[in-house]
Amino acid sequence: MNSYLVAPAIMAGLSLFFAVILAVTYRFLKVQEDPRIEATLDRLPGSNCGACGQPGCQAFAVSLVAGKESPSRCTVASPEAIDAIAELLDVEPGEQEKRVARLHCAGGRDQAYQIAEYQGFESCSAAAVVSGGGKGCSWGCLGLGDCRVACTFSAIAMNHNGLPVVNLTRCTACGDCVEACPRDLFELTPVNQHLCVQCRSPLAGDLVLGLCSVACDACGRCVADAAPGLIRMEDNLPRVDYAGGGPALPQTVHRCPTGAIQWLEGTQLQELSTVTRSL
Repeated sequence: MNSYLVAPAIMAGLSLFFAVILAVTYRFLKVQEDPRIEATLDRLPGSNCGACGQPGCQAFAVSLVAGKESPSRCTVASPEAIDAIAELLDVEPGEQEKRVARLHCAGGRDQAYQIAEYQGFESCSAAAVVSGGGKGCSWGCLGLGDCRVACTFSAIAMNHNGLPVVNLTRCTACGDCVEACPRDLFELTPVNQHLCVQCRSPLAGDLVLGLCSVACDACGRCVADAAPGLIRMEDNLPRVDYAGGGPALPQTVHRCPTGAIQWLEGTQLQELSTVTRSL
């Protein structure tokens, strides 16, 4: 009978032995966490959006305490929260220009030619693999709202023209819409970069206008009207180089025959410019 008790006794003894070792090891080798990390985390919004470049608020708090980031790197926190974090860590809040998501397409239902009617799962990703969702332009917005669904801040809504509209007040530049769009039509840009090319088609002239009435026809007038070096034509589309060119001015877009390049400012002008061209 005693032989049946030996094995359990040995196992219990070993468990107790290793438990004592772990307890002693934890006491002498544990890493003390800086209490400022928890305090910083309490002041962050907790959205874990990744707009700061970190995988979440916890990682961002660690970087802040380590002095690797400035509080203003968080684009979601309020100015009061940024100041509170800066005061806690005794650092400057820093300055960061607000970035927002811009859509590079203005060809909605009223402007883009449809070659077929898509019927199926309501998803841009699904429609993109089924003859491009029925849209004649292979580069344009499919209008099924994957970006709206992906946006955790409710910063994107679909308008009557079948195009996503970005609410720049709510947008945090988290990048979810960029990843969700199967046609790579969203870009995160500083909000004060007002020039926006609302077309991604590499076609030119009548060929592209046969697919969409507001597409860029590669006429080059914006290049001629812009400051030297600001805009160049590349793949039949204007490319804006804020770093290498002169100042951007509203008159740069005045002679665009289709409105494919726009001067955007305010919180809803991307939608307004689209609606205006559809009238």
